[in-house]
Amino acid sequence: MKGHTRRRQIWNDKILYLMLLPCLAFFVLFHVWPIIGMKLAFYDYRIIGDDEFVGFKYFKELFSTPIFLKVLENTLIISAMKLFIIFPIPILFALMLNEFANNKFRKTVQVVSYLPHFLSWVVIAGVWFEFLSPSTGMINQLLQTFGLPATDFLTDKSSIRWVLVASEAWRGIGWDSIIYLAAIIGINQSLYEAAKIDGANRWHIVTRIVLPHLYVPMVTIFILNVGFIMNAGLDQILNFTNESVNSQIDIIDTYVYRLGLLNGQYSFATAANLFKSVIGVALVLSMHFVSKKLTSKGAW
Repeated sequence: MKGHTRRRQIWNDKILYLMLLPCLAFFVLFHVWPIIGMKLAFYDYRIIGDDEFVGFKYFKELFSTPIFLKVLENTLIISAMKLFIIFPIPILFALMLNEFANNKFRKTVQVVSYLPHFLSWVVIAGVWFEFLSPSTGMINQLLQTFGLPATDFLTDKSSIRWVLVASEAWRGIGWDSIIYLAAIIGINQSLYEAAKIDGANRWHIVTRIVLPHLYVPMVTIFILNVGFIMNAGLDQILNFTNESVNSQIDIIDTYVYRLGLLNGQYSFATAANLFKSVIGVALVLSMHFVSKKLTSKGAW
């Protein structure tokens, strides 16, 4: 009887399930199926003939390679910068949008802030190249106006990581704020009315009503972001890298890209990527249980 009811419910919602199929197919094809190929990290890949099992051979080679330690360091530094600097920006942006009294203006700002998310990193890199150009870029023109020398930020080792952080923040600020705006919209209006009757000002409303309602999505997103700390942004770095700054922004993903796709060292590249994935899963689980212990809130 229970199974019949469930089948009937699925049939009644068949349009919704059909809409879900492309997402499931994408997830299975690009996220579940590749897991099977992870076994290549323990085999010596051969184009002709059977692969030979070699155990942890490629992991030992990986950890004994000096360049891997450098790309691991770059990955952690860039990811940590993005995590701790960018994480609060969408929250502040959502709070700012909520304070706009003019709904038309607020919606306009929302739409404009969403647009960069739908641009490819090729386009975004082109925009930032023009923006930071040492000769015609707006930033350098401002510097020269104040009598400061022009700087080529894209080839400056001390600046390139900050360029990555700034461009990532610009691309994601609007899109990442959606979940926080949804949480704010879902707040019961009677809480605002009661606060106003008690004499609360806007600061009290934001700190005592709005922020507590954002606590759960903030914790969840932070935990998930920690899990992605080993992903420093392959597409972004491929478009921003050059010989002058490659040593500062060469990450595990670009290292795997060179080894696997360019040099054909498939087993070695798989070992590097598997190491990254295992660390990511371990971080998510660790942060989840720590958060559960300390705050009773977690990712699930």
